[in-house]
Amino acid sequence: QVQLVESGGGLVQAGGSLRVSCEPSRRTFSRYAMGWFRQGPGKEREFVASISWSGENTHIANSVKGRFTISRDVAKNTVFLQMDSLKPEDTAVYYCAAKLTPYSSRYYSTEDEYGYWGLGTQVTVSS
Repeated sequence: QVQLVESGGGLVQAGGSLRVSCEPSRRTFSRYAMGWFRQGPGKEREFVASISWSGENTHIANSVKGRFTISRDVAKNTVFLQMDSLKPEDTAVYYCAAKLTPYSSRYYSTEDEYGYWGLGTQVTVSS
């Protein structure tokens, strides 16, 4: 069983930056592909970004491409979502997700593919 803990959310002005982090409860999640999803007020949860467990492949949603970056630090056992040029429409609860996979280069971009989820961290962007 893997428990995920997100951190780093908060309030930021439009145009600003935030970095949210995700750490697993187990010692390593080296064979887990990771993803970030978000759910804005009154909206369904949507895909934001994903990364293979090797870290070599990533996938970014069109709505945030060029502004958000996903990365993972194996030594720190942490996955990051760097969010730049934030907009009010980025306001949401951001969730980290993990999927155990034998494929080191694959990333996953739909909710149903992930078996483990964090409780989320709130990101609020003011105009």
